[in-house]
Amino acid sequence: MNILVTGSSGFLAGYVVKEFADHDLLLTSRTRPPEDRAHLPWVQGDLNSFEDCQRAIASGEPEVILHVGAVPYASDHPAVVERARAMGREPIPFDATMRTNILGTYYLLQAAVQAKVKAVIMTGSNCALGHCFNVSGKYFPYQYLPVDERHGSFPEDSYSCSKWMGEQILASFTRAFGIRTYVTRPGWIRPPDWEKEYAGSVQPTTKWQDALWAYVDSRDIAWSHRLIFEAMERLPPHDYYFIHAADTLAPEDSRELVEKLRPDLIESIPVTLQGRDTFFSWFKAYTSFGYEPRYSWTDFAE
Repeated sequence: MNILVTGSSGFLAGYVVKEFADHDLLLTSRTRPPEDRAHLPWVQGDLNSFEDCQRAIASGEPEVILHVGAVPYASDHPAVVERARAMGREPIPFDATMRTNILGTYYLLQAAVQAKVKAVIMTGSNCALGHCFNVSGKYFPYQYLPVDERHGSFPEDSYSCSKWMGEQILASFTRAFGIRTYVTRPGWIRPPDWEKEYAGSVQPTTKWQDALWAYVDSRDIAWSHRLIFEAMERLPPHDYYFIHAADTLAPEDSRELVEKLRPDLIESIPVTLQGRDTFFSWFKAYTSFGYEPRYSWTDFAE
């Protein structure tokens, strides 16, 4: 099957490309893909250009698009701007996140519908809930733990807003045109090398983290795209799924963390949450297409 992969110069795309190596792939990105993907055909293009999206799809005539491309942070956040300048770099335009993640997704879906693409599988984020880069000083309003797909969304910055709106764009195109659309909601995507380094330096937890110590191995998130791809015909026309590791990045038991740092949430935790279980439920992904986390940073713990 012909498959188009957006954002193919990014680190996650390398794992996605490997996962789909048995299909005819066409890559598209603003810059040339790295050497491990150099053998594959690619089209240079920008998601912010409708014409580039049309051209990339016309070049490969894909039946499915794996929409991995995105700005993975809030380009207008003061800390992001300050960090770029501290490293001697000019910050990217303040509106880059909103334009690429929202308008770019709209352009891609519009071009996909015109070309009669069957399905789009997008790499979203658990930040569609909100809770990322919160500068208000207030706790994120979690209603219960572990979080699942029924939990409300409360975006509060350009990144979380763009990921939530990206989901709405896909859903609207499914309703309007019948194209199948699916979104993964991963936590912090981490490659094995990072997990190995983290395992050697992990420290006891001293304060609450609104991101709930969430993460997922790069290989698992790429695999989840494959599972959705193979299960599309028996899934609803549109849906979204949390994709996380089975555990957290914290060394302590999960219930202990809540009892110590957020006792106001302890009554919401079911007895089934044991040990270092993640605070993001992947049960829907498991029952829908068989996703089960395979990797953990503790694989590298001595």
